[in-house]
Amino acid sequence: MMKKIILLKALVLLLVLLPGLAQAVDGTIFGKVVDENGLAMPGATVILDELSGKGSVSDADGAFVILDVPTGEYTLTISYIGYKPFVEKINVEEVTLVQHNISLEPGVILGDEVLVLGDRLKGQAKAINQQRANSNITNVVAADQIGRFPDANVGDALKRVPGITMQGDQGEARNIVIRGLAPQLNSVTVNGNRIPSAEGDNRNIQMDLIPADMIQMIEVNKALLPEMDGDAIGGSVNLVTRSAGDGFRASGTLAGSYNEVGDAPGFNSSLVLSNRFFDNKLGAVLSGSYRQDKIGSHNVEAEWENEVENADFDEDLPEGGNNIEDVEVDPYLAVNEVRDYDVDRTRRSLSLNLDYKINDNHTIYAKSMYNWRDDWENRYRLTTEIDGAEFGNGVNAAPTEWIAVGDRQTKGGLDSDRTKNRRLEDQRVQSYSLSGVHFFGNIEAKWNGSYSKASEERPHERYIVYETDEDLTVNMNQSMDDTRKPQLVINEKNLLESSNFVFDKIEEENQLTEEENFTAQLDLKIPLSVVDGQSGNLKFGGKVNNKTKDRNNGFVEYSWIDDASVEFLNQIATDDRTNADFLAGSNYQSGDFASAAYLGNLDLYNTNLFDGEDLPEEYQTANYEAEETVTAGYVQWSQNLNDQLKFIVGARAENTSSDYIGYQYIEDDGSISPLENNKSYFNFLPAVHLRYAANENLILRAAWTNSLARPNYYDLVPYRYVVEEDEEISQGNPDLDPTTSMNFDFNAEYYFESVGLLSAGVFYKNIDNFIYFHQSTEDYNGDDFDVLTPENSGKGNITGFEIAAQRQLDFLPGIWKGLGVYANYTFNASDVSGIANEDGDEREGLDLPGTADHLVNASLSFETQKLVIRASINFSSDYIDEVGDDAFYDRYYDKQMFVDVNASYAFTKNLRLFAEANNLTNQPLRYYQGIESRTMQMEYYGPKYNLGLKFDLFNN
Repeated sequence: MMKKIILLKALVLLLVLLPGLAQAVDGTIFGKVVDENGLAMPGATVILDELSGKGSVSDADGAFVILDVPTGEYTLTISYIGYKPFVEKINVEEVTLVQHNISLEPGVILGDEVLVLGDRLKGQAKAINQQRANSNITNVVAADQIGRFPDANVGDALKRVPGITMQGDQGEARNIVIRGLAPQLNSVTVNGNRIPSAEGDNRNIQMDLIPADMIQMIEVNKALLPEMDGDAIGGSVNLVTRSAGDGFRASGTLAGSYNEVGDAPGFNSSLVLSNRFFDNKLGAVLSGSYRQDKIGSHNVEAEWENEVENADFDEDLPEGGNNIEDVEVDPYLAVNEVRDYDVDRTRRSLSLNLDYKINDNHTIYAKSMYNWRDDWENRYRLTTEIDGAEFGNGVNAAPTEWIAVGDRQTKGGLDSDRTKNRRLEDQRVQSYSLSGVHFFGNIEAKWNGSYSKASEERPHERYIVYETDEDLTVNMNQSMDDTRKPQLVINEKNLLESSNFVFDKIEEENQLTEEENFTAQLDLKIPLSVVDGQSGNLKFGGKVNNKTKDRNNGFVEYSWIDDASVEFLNQIATDDRTNADFLAGSNYQSGDFASAAYLGNLDLYNTNLFDGEDLPEEYQTANYEAEETVTAGYVQWSQNLNDQLKFIVGARAENTSSDYIGYQYIEDDGSISPLENNKSYFNFLPAVHLRYAANENLILRAAWTNSLARPNYYDLVPYRYVVEEDEEISQGNPDLDPTTSMNFDFNAEYYFESVGLLSAGVFYKNIDNFIYFHQSTEDYNGDDFDVLTPENSGKGNITGFEIAAQRQLDFLPGIWKGLGVYANYTFNASDVSGIANEDGDEREGLDLPGTADHLVNASLSFETQKLVIRASINFSSDYIDEVGDDAFYDRYYDKQMFVDVNASYAFTKNLRLFAEANNLTNQPLRYYQGIESRTMQMEYYGPKYNLGLKFDLFNN
């Protein structure tokens, strides 16, 4: 806390002293670059011809600043790929601020022709120009590009970027994987501010929570500058919200959707209003969206084992010979689940961004965003589980009979106007910031204060379970015919009838997770050049980020006081979930389940009907309180050595202090006790970036950077769960160190004047203190207990390369000029050392978890003045997702390929009809255990279709 106070005082003092520090007498040129519709032009190159070393690049709002300009007359030149150059004479006097707002005209001269950009190419041009102008290695997606892909949310848009794949949830992209690094090793910011996570276990940002049409630009920073937060080993994604143009603008979407599994129409609408007021001093952008989808999934899950309980084991006899409790056998299907999901997903988003120009020296910004997603879900789960085996020919032979149990579970919720007999997952993320940009002579000062909050609430989540009233026998030979389509086949099929299932339990769970972030930041930039005639600047600043996170869950199990009338499943209201069109296969049939309406209407709180038992073993060790404060400072020097070569050198220092409260629960005696821990650590993160413009179109970049990833919140919680009956302990590890990485990048980019890009790059990451779950043994009350805890491993390495191409094929004759290609490929080779198995021996030959070897994005488009058609594919190879006790239990995320098609037709420049088809390959989410043929999960979502209108009205 003392460090925070000292840093804040220093920042305030600097801001007070700035007017006195600004003694330079040279002038400053600032302005804004917009297109013919008044929309911001990020990445515009602005130079003074007579001072080739003096120049600037427009930011996300199109604004640019050139500091420390000697008095005199100059030629101001602005260049932008896809637009005509702008050239004009300006005069700079002493201690003056010269404001210059410029509107560029689209058009590229190709021989004797002029290529006029359509709407799609304008978006592509903005992304390409921003990427070219950036000092570090980035990929950029502009709003117009997002609108032309069939993407409902930011996550779906991101999977088009080189080196990025997404982990999905219910068919939508949720968690981001950058260059093979798992979601917890990447970061997401909104307008440069880290946003909190709505999930209780981790720091991941739910990308499907934020609709794509709320965002003006997405920046993926793959090599961090010192001025950026250092907690991003794979990369940092910055979402830039919309800003006001130069005049009134109203744009929006009205569309309907249909998903094969949901089998019901959805609805999507959005509206963006923008204008400037009070002689253009105040700019305002109001954005809102509402989306309602009826979706779902057909899912099969499996667990595989190579050890089975001997049904004939007698604990009263000495163990040995044929009297062995657990027998090693060939791998077999131990658990088989058939799951059927019905989901209603509703998203609401609202954003208001304001900017106010006090005078030429001072501008204030206020930005806000609120995202609210409700998921109403019912799940029907049929489980068949091996409970043991009989060995008629002795334990050294194969089992002669497999014994199984089964149950039918319905997931739902309380019958109320809010939960609607369904499990409700209420996720919200909100962010508010106030910032300013100020000029004190040739000193530029930026400050920012922000507050953000994320929450996830799941109230009155209910489960009801009926189980078989006698053991089942399984035809294991038939079950093992196709391990990619696992299914435990019951010999006594009549036992799957609802009359053979008896009541087991009813459970109700309440969950609440909240995270709050407070951020204060100050950045200063002053001219500093050691090369005559070349621009340079020194940038430095500080930042304080304080986070608090709490999870508060509860769990109660209920039973009827008199269950005679509800003992069997066929005595209550049921839903038949048998579905001949089940996407995982028609052989997976579920049968009857307790209906969601029946479960929701049960009066569980009536003590005359139900006994309720609080079960702290289900929730107590999951609850925690956490506070984390990151205090950071940096210095960054940028210097042009000549007209072609520029370097940035600097370092960032981050100090992290945390306080955690968790709980110990000992199941045998039910004792609960709080556990507390605090930890502090320091990271020094130097960086060097080089940018060499071989010519106007060829840019070479190199970077040496250092970054980190803090452990997941729950991994740091000092919880401890002791299960004496099973001789098992699971616990957190508050002494975990952050994962760190030293990164090397080299990239070459060639830009085509006709709005295109060809790039290639190589990268290497040396990773230390990778975190995984380790199983060991501990002496507990004289017995050896198995202990599962997160640990820092040794080192990991990633070596890879990326190639990307996007080009309008303007060299083709006639109408074929409308063809365009967009493609990228990423290759990763990785390894990790220091991960031990359950015996403590180091495992060899492991890839770094989360690292896909091959990533491919490609699309082919055709565009005329009115028509745009695009077909896209997105592919990622399989990768290890979770390291098990040994290779048999390793979990892999299987390869996947998505095929999407979209088209639009412009009736006028203001009105466009569009149609989209997503996931035409019906790509499942698939995990496998150990080997590719051994399915752990296969979840199908079916294709999704959208049809609607987009309008865009503007007056500049």
